[in-house]
Amino acid sequence: MQSFRSEIENPVVEKDILELERKIRLFKEGQIDEERFRSLRLARGVYGQRQLGVQMIRIKLPYGKVTSEQLHRIADVSDEYSRGRLHITTRQDIQIHYVSLDRTPELWAQLEKDDITLREACGNAVRNVTASETAGIDPKEPFDVTPYAHETFEFFLRNPICQEMGRKFKMSFSATEEDTALSFMHDLGFIAKTKKVGDKEIKGFKVLLAGGLGSQPRQADVMYEFLETDLLIPTIEGVLRVFDRHGERAKRAKARLKFLVKSLGLDGFLALVEAEKRALAYQSYPIDTSKFEEEITFGTDQIPPVVIENIDEYNQWKKTNVLEQKQEGLYAVGIKVHLGDFYTDKARLLADLIKKYAANELRFTLRQNILIRHVREEFLPVFYAELKELGFTDTGYNSLFDITACPGTDTCNLGISSSTGIATELEKVLKAEYPHYVNNTDITIKISGCMNACGQHNMAHIGFQGMSVKVGPLLAPALQVLIGGGVVGDGQGRFADKLVKIPSKRGPEALRSLLNDFETNKEENEDFLSYYDRNGKTYFYDLLKELSDTSSLTDEDFIDWGHNEKYVKAIGVGECAGVVIDLIATLLFESEEKLENATQALNQEQWSDSIYHAYAAIVNTAKALLTSEGSKTNTQAGIITNFDKVFVETNKIELPTTFSELVYQINEKEPTEAFAKKYLEEAKTFYATIDAYRKVEVELEN
Repeated sequence: MQSFRSEIENPVVEKDILELERKIRLFKEGQIDEERFRSLRLARGVYGQRQLGVQMIRIKLPYGKVTSEQLHRIADVSDEYSRGRLHITTRQDIQIHYVSLDRTPELWAQLEKDDITLREACGNAVRNVTASETAGIDPKEPFDVTPYAHETFEFFLRNPICQEMGRKFKMSFSATEEDTALSFMHDLGFIAKTKKVGDKEIKGFKVLLAGGLGSQPRQADVMYEFLETDLLIPTIEGVLRVFDRHGERAKRAKARLKFLVKSLGLDGFLALVEAEKRALAYQSYPIDTSKFEEEITFGTDQIPPVVIENIDEYNQWKKTNVLEQKQEGLYAVGIKVHLGDFYTDKARLLADLIKKYAANELRFTLRQNILIRHVREEFLPVFYAELKELGFTDTGYNSLFDITACPGTDTCNLGISSSTGIATELEKVLKAEYPHYVNNTDITIKISGCMNACGQHNMAHIGFQGMSVKVGPLLAPALQVLIGGGVVGDGQGRFADKLVKIPSKRGPEALRSLLNDFETNKEENEDFLSYYDRNGKTYFYDLLKELSDTSSLTDEDFIDWGHNEKYVKAIGVGECAGVVIDLIATLLFESEEKLENATQALNQEQWSDSIYHAYAAIVNTAKALLTSEGSKTNTQAGIITNFDKVFVETNKIELPTTFSELVYQINEKEPTEAFAKKYLEEAKTFYATIDAYRKVEVELEN
């Protein structure tokens, strides 16, 4: 590990990486239990995969943007530590697989040389901030949302208010009312808006709150019709503080923000957000957009000679894969990446291409594709010729042919049946039997390997969810077919209806039945969703129910797509072995770390951060003692209430005030230097009191 320690210039990043290395060592020595270690490594982008002994690494790329240098770095890391395959996710990240746990700190250090992070790519934190891939170049956009997505990423990275929430938190920024960043299914979604105030045009966002997919999809509520950009960061912080304090922590299935808002009601939740305002470091937070408004520059003006052998193919590619930018004379080139997977040899050549002939920027998209930006019109033949050599000119970018799928049983612990296998088969059917749909952008197909909806199946026009079906003593891989989802626009979406469960090998036939019926029975100019609404759910159930009959399955039906052996359902395969240790001692040890973080923040004059670290230490310490009594600790607000009932009101613990009064100073006081110092001292005193009490209790137990 010594070889990379001195190479990291940012001391904050260096501390992070060395801490990961230390915790890996402590875990292997049995000094940290598996559950606590899992939480730590997930927050560092290290995720267990289906295969034992190796990890998936998620590389966090805000709004999917990478430069040539960054793509080269990612390719180098993948070759050195993984197997040379890069996977684009539906959150604009890159994932690499089969990485040894011991090598993850070194891998992270290599990435940071080009300002690429793993921090909070997984875990119960703010996940990658996504945005429309056309942000900044869309002719329809009121303004570029990129600077606001970027500042959101930077402000909340390592922010103490969102390091150990009950569940993950997802945000998106849509460039236009078309809502291509899918605000309606996010914890917080932002759609660019402007309004006139006198003669002045004000930038802002329509704000969507508490949407989500998963097994119980929820349409986001409208939090604000218009929020000025200066209030973006304070509003997000208020929401995160409320979620951190009141969100469920024990029942994972009920821990997302959507369940908290449903429980409290929108007005009740917003009242709690309002109550947090005094505690915020910033009541207004103007965002500097100047560095995103610099002149677009190019590597060369020299156009190399190219020969287009098939003009018809070239024109078809331009029709389906090339988008006109709002900048005159510039175009964006879409690359349809099959299942989001590509390899490092092509990645390097692509990186060289964008640096030499474009403006050194591409974006990974929400549909697991690549969008090259800022291509001059006269260079389009060059890009076509170069991309064709790489196999990157398949037509149908963002069309029906462009199927979204999660990794499923290939690598994911939770996969039930193969999503990539069936996606490949459906693409074959479309290309061979429905070539006229290559330009169709009105129908989407999305596939997930389980109910968690990483492939977004339940918001697709046609969705498939991986399942299994019992046939006598045997299990066969299956698919649940869903229809009727989609993006309506301006923060509205539709969730698909569940129709039937069919054996996976009948997935292609289900697609044929749907498309054939649509072609035969649609009315003039009727789109797929209108056709679905006109006929209704029962009509489509009747259309497909014959495929759900399992009385005549063959041996082939018991083998999943992409596999040669009979199907075995294997969910949640264990990751690393760990030892059971004293959970109370672990919690108290974590409180010590939080107090240390509070002290460091105070020394750096980060008053608000210090206060929140101290708050977290107080609550975590109380949780330790409540855990020893077997009391409920499923929310931070509950911990605060229960500690008073169990320890203060019974005089087991003597405090100068009630515990609630001690803790909730955080809401009553402004984040000043004086309060930060006072609150930290009170946190240290509280910890010392509880530690002493616990030691006496342990001695009595022994």
